Amino acid sequence: MSTNRTNNRPFVIKDCALIALASGVRAQNLRELKDRIQTIDPASIYYHFWGGRLRARFDDPEYSNDFASWSRHALHDRRTAEHLGAIDPTGMDNIEQLRQELIEVIEERLDQSPLVPWAKQNQQFNFITSQAVVFTTNKLLHKPIELAKAVPAMSLGSIFYHFIDARQRTPDQTDDFREWIAGLGSNHSDLLSEIANLDPYSPTLTEIRDQLSDIFKSYFGGNL
Repeated sequence: MSTNRTNNRPFVIKDCALIALASGVRAQNLRELKDRIQTIDPASIYYHFWGGRLRARFDDPEYSNDFASWSRHALHDRRTAEHLGAIDPTGMDNIEQLRQELIEVIEERLDQSPLVPWAKQNQQFNFITSQAVVFTTNKLLHKPIELAKAVPAMSLGSIFYHFIDARQRTPDQTDDFREWIAGLGSNHSDLLSEIANLDPYSPTLTEIRDQLSDIFKSYFGGNL
């Protein structure tokens, strides 16, 4: 992450919601799923990996993306579900790389068996795309130390926007917290490293907020 630029801009706390939109694209079996993934809007792939963070989920939490959950519960294909569920989008440079990884996993499974798993008619995979609606909270932070009190009070939408969605927006594909702190030119290398070590994918947003809160409180504890 580049740290040679400095600025005095405040940290503007924002909130967001993901509005789910039906794409009209469906898959009935594993081969159709692969074919649809090849051409589906990148926003749909993003939604099916990350959108669950902002919506209530009642399926098996073992599977952290919708493709894996569908493979397990509609196709009853545990092996495919496990392989799809093992895909970690945080290691991908962009959505197209994630798309290719999905295709390769499914192709490998199709090559291994002449039988193509099918779902029941009412259990098709419905590709959903989404639109982010961003709200400004009018809350400004001027010093990194203020994060220690601000983060625990942030909504889950704010955590999603600043810690997860930011990776699509920032030049270095980082979160807004590190991007802002580094841009101030302050010597907080240890803090930046601790934030960088957090997993943005596996924990819930509540767990991520708690982990961030602990990091900021521990780092700035003596100065609060």
